[in-house]
Amino acid sequence: MMFARLRLQGLFIAGLMVAACAAWAQTGGIEGKVVGADGQPVKGATIKFQREDIKGNYKVNTDKKGHYLYVGLPLGTYRVSVELDGKEVDFVDRAKNKFGDTTTVDFDLHARAQQTAALNKAAETGTLSKDMTRGLTAEQKQQIEEQMKEREKLASKNKALNDAFNAGRAARDAAAKDPKQWDEAIAQFQKAAEMDPNQAAIWSNMAECYVGLGDSKTTVEEKNAIYDKAFDAYQKALAISPEDGALHNNYALALVREKKIDEAQKELQKAAELDPSTAAKYYYNLGAVLTNINQPDAAGAAFKKAIDTDPNYAEAEYQYAIYLIGKLPPPGPDGKIVAPPEVTGALQKYLDLAPNGPNAQNARDMLTSLSASIQTTYTNPNAAKKTTKKK
Repeated sequence: MMFARLRLQGLFIAGLMVAACAAWAQTGGIEGKVVGADGQPVKGATIKFQREDIKGNYKVNTDKKGHYLYVGLPLGTYRVSVELDGKEVDFVDRAKNKFGDTTTVDFDLHARAQQTAALNKAAETGTLSKDMTRGLTAEQKQQIEEQMKEREKLASKNKALNDAFNAGRAARDAAAKDPKQWDEAIAQFQKAAEMDPNQAAIWSNMAECYVGLGDSKTTVEEKNAIYDKAFDAYQKALAISPEDGALHNNYALALVREKKIDEAQKELQKAAELDPSTAAKYYYNLGAVLTNINQPDAAGAAFKKAIDTDPNYAEAEYQYAIYLIGKLPPPGPDGKIVAPPEVTGALQKYLDLAPNGPNAQNARDMLTSLSASIQTTYTNPNAAKKTTKKK
């Protein structure tokens, strides 16, 4: 009996030892290395282990060589992830540790970045090879396939959009010789706007076509009704691109057609503020349009503004001289005209700036004509002293 009791006790103790050994054997390690997007080891990256079969979370940081090791992890299935600056940048799913040897889980962010770039390129071109999909999860494959379908749909839409836009521009260019093309151009731009209403270029081109169509009409009522559509299109373009100085300029020139001078000047001022390097041209354009609709005083002010903005703007000097000549009083009883010095001064300044310009001969002829009948004194800005001419 004593022998049997001792034997049972020995078996019980042995059983405890076996159980203890079994409990110790239920852990294993996971280790690996983290390489950054620059191809160098990453120090201080956080490696997280989230157990997937039962609840359990663990973490460790990489050393200066980018290496990490976590021993004593309960045997199981883990989601292993790497975080940089608190943001997850990669993970491995269903990693299993084992007794005895450590399981290796490396993270190569440089290689992953290259793979991602290749996959994105493949998704764009629709050429996703089997080699590219090797190692991807089913979820990743599905995501890439959805991206490819979306890009195909977008490419189809973009082609239709570009076709409509280019057809509109072609019709717009043809309208210079055939005004009937304005309607076709507008229709094409409207079609493009329906596909993508957030493109300022579509609305601005449509606005230009409405202006052209309005110019082709004969009655004021017809013109203004169409110009109003141009204003609406310009406003939609500016809502998308409010910082575009050229858009404000073009809108201003359109407003002048309905003699909305105050509104036009505000738009022009905005254009000049947004694009100071082109401000003089904007003022000159306004002066030209005002001249064409018989608003000489407003035109003269615009040309003067162009000169003030750019003192070397030759054509603005010439047009301002023409405006001043139009304001000269009729000849007196002696047949002479008394004119302010700035008249001949503007003509001379134009010749100084553009001696071979398109209006150079006209400027010389007008100076000769004025010299025969005008008594005046003016200062040549390029001369060293004042010159007096009397006739």
